[in-house]
Amino acid sequence: MLLYTDVYLLIFSSGLQAEGEQTSTDPDAVRLVGGASRCAGTLEVKHNGEWRPVGGYYYSDWPLKTAAAACRELDCGSAVSVGQREESSYRYVWWIYPHCVESGSALRECASSSYSSSSIFYLTCSDLLFQPNISVSSSMDGVSEAQQQGFQVIRGSTFNISCSIQPQYPGGSFQLTFTSSNSTHNSTQPAVNHSAHFLFPAAEPSHQGTYSCVYHVYVFSHNFSSASRLLSLTISDLLLQPNISVSSSMDGVSEAQQQGFQVFRGSTFNISCSIQPQYPGGSFLLTFTSSNSTNNSTQPAVNHSAHFLFPAAEPAHQGTYSCVYHLYVFSHNFSSESRLLSLTVSGKMTVYRFGEDDWSKLSENYQLSQRFSKCGVRPTGGE
Repeated sequence: MLLYTDVYLLIFSSGLQAEGEQTSTDPDAVRLVGGASRCAGTLEVKHNGEWRPVGGYYYSDWPLKTAAAACRELDCGSAVSVGQREESSYRYVWWIYPHCVESGSALRECASSSYSSSSIFYLTCSDLLFQPNISVSSSMDGVSEAQQQGFQVIRGSTFNISCSIQPQYPGGSFQLTFTSSNSTHNSTQPAVNHSAHFLFPAAEPSHQGTYSCVYHVYVFSHNFSSASRLLSLTISDLLLQPNISVSSSMDGVSEAQQQGFQVFRGSTFNISCSIQPQYPGGSFLLTFTSSNSTNNSTQPAVNHSAHFLFPAAEPAHQGTYSCVYHLYVFSHNFSSESRLLSLTVSGKMTVYRFGEDDWSKLSENYQLSQRFSKCGVRPTGGE
């Protein structure tokens, strides 16, 4: 009876390299066939234009440590299982010494001659599954993609993240992983027709982050998983930012760099809210905040603007103002707020009423001024 201290894998080498020289297997000369994917099946190599299987002879299963080398060279991850299958007839197969591979040498460096065998090695690698797909859609058709920023959906809209995979095995499940700047959340659904759909009723800033789909399936007495690419999602407002401005009937509005806007006490002033045309209708809410109170006033948007009139400026009007535009569209309520406008009421506007004597003096001064002008003499002032 023959005793073997090594388990032999039979594999073809298309050329030997010098000792210590790094090599890599030609990806077009090694393959796994007969399985559900390129990372499971009978291990075969190509020699002189002819594909032949890798086989065993009088031994137990091939060690996983050695099988892992074949999985790595096939870019299929690590080895999950390896076994022998008996065929009805003998055919030529290739040998390799496991200890040669386990010492760090490439498979091509460890190849030996071909022999005839009916025992064929069947290999299953960890990257058995295809990569799942991940996509996002919105009920508002408001999904856009930027080259660098990823995908965007409109705040308040309903959106859906779908996970799917090419059919290989029945069943399985999808795990949706969400990662934001400060947390990670997972949600799992069974795979139905090789897909799952995760519904988000209303997009909020908290939904902003990265998403990935991980497909899990139990097959060949092992658990396998495969992750999709990352999907980056941002939440953006549907509406543009409204504008806010102030005007006075006395042209008495001034702006200081730090104090904000000023109007004269007693003057009539107007605060206008407007927004660039996007959708018809809507309304403007003017919010006023002082040191001790908050007041709101609403007007419908006419030609995308609204004007709030204050007949006489008083100290009570001093504070900050903002415009909030509200709109119901796509079966959702949306709003957008302007910047803050700071307003102070300064001084006192005095209205001088002329009497008959005042008008008489004004007329005399005007006539006297005209005489001096004709004579080429300019008054020097005085009473």
